[in-house]
Amino acid sequence: MFLCRYEMGSGPQYGVINEGKVYRLNGDPFDVHAVIGAYEVDLAEVRLLPPTVPSKIICVGRNYVDHAKELGNDLPAEPLLFFKPPSALIGPGVSIAILPIMGEVHHEAELAVVIGKQGRFISEDSALEYVRGYTCANDVSDRDFQRKDGQWTRAKGFDTFLPLGPWMSTSVDSLDLSIRCEVNGEVRQDARTSLLVFSIPMLIAHISTIMTLEPGDVILTGTPAGVGRIIPGDMVRVTIEGIGTLENPVAKRVS
Repeated sequence: MFLCRYEMGSGPQYGVINEGKVYRLNGDPFDVHAVIGAYEVDLAEVRLLPPTVPSKIICVGRNYVDHAKELGNDLPAEPLLFFKPPSALIGPGVSIAILPIMGEVHHEAELAVVIGKQGRFISEDSALEYVRGYTCANDVSDRDFQRKDGQWTRAKGFDTFLPLGPWMSTSVDSLDLSIRCEVNGEVRQDARTSLLVFSIPMLIAHISTIMTLEPGDVILTGTPAGVGRIIPGDMVRVTIEGIGTLENPVAKRVS
């Protein structure tokens, strides 16, 4: 099943996508009592939004061997965690904004996990029971600020630096999915989620020992090798097998 969040003139709504139609969800995807309504509209007629409104976005760095190598980093002994603010979120079709103060801005295609229910001290064996679905993400990063600051809040926290979508798949098996990033039609990243250093169950268990995971929270699982610069005028597409394609233009913004 594909779940989406969309707008069509009456404020944000949650919906279920089936054969090019969107059916309004009466409730939200994290409510066990939510039911699919009879109202339907063509998918092409709605504006898709990020499929979740998270209280927090937890990201994992250096979780593919080849990506750690390409940036000259060692693999961490345990998951390397950082945050992106919810204000960084944008949906499909919205521009990634490049400001004059920014330096070398990179794309980072990632599989995103959306948490479905509250949990703390979750075991690896039960971790996937806390997942509502999976979606595509682009962890946009300013490498100049990342090197300069020594920590990654500014480098990864700008508004528009987290395209997420286009919808959430609740049925895909995340163990071995193709993940690709294209810029202007050129393939930059091409890998599989089976190459993750730390598995999704391990990540959920590890993170939940630190903080309570809430419904709608997002975990970015790391990016494979092939990251590269994006500039105004580019079109970035992140495609994950069994989910879909997240497409965002890159634009210059003065302020």
